[in-house]
Amino acid sequence: MIKIAQGFGPDSAERLPLPKMEDLNAAQQAAVEALNHGPRQGVRGPFVPLLRAPALLNGLSKTGETLRFDSVLPKRVTEFVTLIVARHYSNQFEWSVHYPLALKMGTARESLDHLAQGRRPPSMSDEEAVAWDFSREVLENYSVSDAVYADAVERWGERGVVELTGLIGYFTCMCWIMNVARTPVQGAPEGGPLTPLPG
Repeated sequence: MIKIAQGFGPDSAERLPLPKMEDLNAAQQAAVEALNHGPRQGVRGPFVPLLRAPALLNGLSKTGETLRFDSVLPKRVTEFVTLIVARHYSNQFEWSVHYPLALKMGTARESLDHLAQGRRPPSMSDEEAVAWDFSREVLENYSVSDAVYADAVERWGERGVVELTGLIGYFTCMCWIMNVARTPVQGAPEGGPLTPLPG
């Protein structure tokens, strides 16, 4: 089996680009209107390929809004975890969007540089360290150990653990969709593009 991460294959041509607005059906047009007037203020990233399935788009959009804007998790944690997922799947779009947001929320640039290289950042806040351990165990083991689970519950409660797990799953789904669609980055990313990890 050949493993091709987004942005590193021999062909990076976008598979599912933004359709012409005049070609959209009523459900697709309604989905565009909802995105334009919601917190995202437009159709970009994963929502471009998702226009092919407007009911799925609407459900995922609402899920993302809940996880990003109505969560008990601190914004610094949600942005950091999003970048952990983006790096795991080598998704250029999510990395480029959430890199500056993570900096704005207080994550150190040095930590993001280590993350970009696939390494555990040596200097993290206590919250970031718990988020890192939890996210890496979910992504690598598909579950978490009792010790990591207890740390997360102690810090964010059971609701926070559910939302943290949901956040990892949500951005996993979005990265998968964009990796399959070869959704490109818009503009020059602040942190630079992700490069292939060794191995």
